Amino acid sequence: MDNILIRIIAERLSVRESQAAGTVRLLEEGCTVPFIARYRKEKTGSLDEVQISEIRELHTKLLELEKRKETILNTLEEQGNLTEALRTRISECYNASELEDIYLPYKPKRRTRATIARENGLEPLARIMMAQNEKDPERRATAYLSDKVESTEAALSGARDIIAEWVSENEKARNIIRHCFSKTAVIRSKVVKDKTEDGAKYRDYFDWQEPLRKCPSHRLLAMRRGEKEGFLRVSVECDPVQASEQLENFFVKGYGASSDQVKMAVEDSMKRLIIPSIETEFAAQAKEQADKDAISVFAENLKQLLLAPPLGQQRVLAIDPGYRTGCKVVCLDSQGNLLHNETIYPHPPRDEKRLAAKKLTSMVEAYQIEAMAIGNGTASRETEHFVKNLRYDRELKVFVVSEDGASVYSASPVAREEFPQYDVTVRGAVSIGRRLMDPLAELVKIDPKSIGVGQYQHDVDQKELKNSLDRVVESAVNSVGVNVNTASAQLLAYVSGLGPQLARNVVEYRKENGPFPDRKSLTKVPRMGARAYEQSAGFLRIPDSENPLDNSAVHPESYSVVGRMAGDLGCPVSKLIRNESLISTIDLQKYVSGDTGMPTLKDIVQELAKPGRDPRKAIRVFEFAEGIFRIEDVQPGMILPGIVNNITKFGAFVDIGVKQSGLVHLSEMADRFVSDPNEIVKLHQHVMVKVLEVDIPRKRIQLSLKQADR
Repeated sequence: MDNILIRIIAERLSVRESQAAGTVRLLEEGCTVPFIARYRKEKTGSLDEVQISEIRELHTKLLELEKRKETILNTLEEQGNLTEALRTRISECYNASELEDIYLPYKPKRRTRATIARENGLEPLARIMMAQNEKDPERRATAYLSDKVESTEAALSGARDIIAEWVSENEKARNIIRHCFSKTAVIRSKVVKDKTEDGAKYRDYFDWQEPLRKCPSHRLLAMRRGEKEGFLRVSVECDPVQASEQLENFFVKGYGASSDQVKMAVEDSMKRLIIPSIETEFAAQAKEQADKDAISVFAENLKQLLLAPPLGQQRVLAIDPGYRTGCKVVCLDSQGNLLHNETIYPHPPRDEKRLAAKKLTSMVEAYQIEAMAIGNGTASRETEHFVKNLRYDRELKVFVVSEDGASVYSASPVAREEFPQYDVTVRGAVSIGRRLMDPLAELVKIDPKSIGVGQYQHDVDQKELKNSLDRVVESAVNSVGVNVNTASAQLLAYVSGLGPQLARNVVEYRKENGPFPDRKSLTKVPRMGARAYEQSAGFLRIPDSENPLDNSAVHPESYSVVGRMAGDLGCPVSKLIRNESLISTIDLQKYVSGDTGMPTLKDIVQELAKPGRDPRKAIRVFEFAEGIFRIEDVQPGMILPGIVNNITKFGAFVDIGVKQSGLVHLSEMADRFVSDPNEIVKLHQHVMVKVLEVDIPRKRIQLSLKQADR
């Protein structure tokens, strides 16, 4: 392990070197982030998942930089340009931009104007002019005339091309322009000629400019999307006067004729070579930061959605509502298995309300339904109103469930494998019902990008988006834990240490041999080696195991410690679990050893007090306002209940029971400055909002949180 890299990681991420070293060592051994965060706190100094992920990302980038340095050194050596001073500079450089600046003068390049000028023998003239001592460069240039350089001006022009390239490859020059961009960069967007009508949705950006450092991610991504679609021209510009003055001050000496030539070359270099290069660099950096911000918002929303309150194991009747095609109804048992399906038509054009009511009430009775789930798409409010006004033989809770991504699941290979004999409409309704029972277990079957809780997900770096969302799903799954005897292969694939292939092996083994009786039996699964078992066992739950610790987050490697605790108290382990008064008498210091430190011991006793605790909150029934079904029903001044269904950098979208969600802008969230909507609201939070404005033609609703209670 490179001590320099560890020191850099510690400095940049503000952690101790011992924490960085311990984390990197575990990652290199193949440990997963959830496993390290939960079961290796002594080696990381109790770093959390976010910090461990940051260390992993930075370490990966630094290793990539090391590879780039090696490539550059090899190239320089092959060229015969590698000096010891240059080798030292490159070896000690840990900034990617600086490294490329060092390499730029030696980097193989295409044939340029400067290359042609050198071939024509003009480099000596360029050196004379650059020294700025020659009083009559035009007279001096006559010595370099040839069949390829036919005039004095051609000789001077070629020499200036060489000087311009020297200037563009000068580290100091590039840093001057970088500094200028960092202080004065402005992002501008203009509508492309004759695209005003077609690009109307981007009209806010037809003539827009603002300081780049103040441009929020959503605005930058919107402009870049307009550019990609051919409606906008977007540029990043710095103050050219300031840039020119600073470069001239650095390169131009005095006021002679040679200095005038250098000044011309510097101006040309700045406009033709340096500024376009640095503009590209800053545009890429701004896009990268915008991507990072957008992905962060998406990831936070996804995390909240995955950890949404579950109904739990209850018998559910789920409805995928519709008008012309009817409402698809499915009945599920408490494990989410499909018991029955059919279609009812309570809405126009068929309007078979009486028959639909009879079918629903009889299904509720026949399948002992305990709760209803209604998709929030087309005809959702009307269906909710219909089912709530029926009389059943029991008390029923009715929930409106987001169906974003349900159609993606229903047409997926996973759904076809689960329900080969049913069409997509039935599969979609099943997904809606299962989402109510356990959102996490169902949503892992869908590509996170299809769940509908982000913005600009198609405009950001797709690899980074996937990596980030996969980490979120992995974190959510492992924070909750998984019942290995009921979990799908898709859910098991996100368990620490498993992955898709081993998850399928677990499911196949379970099918052939029945439920796993205990954690130890997991080692019989094909390809379940010691490392995979170590990484996964603590996150897998076996409720019916003889050993109660198998249904907890206590890792098997710590079972002996718990056994000693119970033995010292003179009771079996089963008597220790949930017995907080007995647990409080344990002297943890007695059990500290080389392998087990105080952080792990504290986690163990917390888990003994509440084994297998689910971090998710209890679910609550939500009801929209009566009589609000369409945007036309919404009037300014109304105070309405709503449910937060998306969060962005600039505010939160709230479902108030009509097809279009309303926007609560940051400025309408609280009577104080709010920089992050997550300070005020969370996904699926029940809120009261005041309607500020309704724009029916544009289908936009402006809402306020802060004015709702005035």
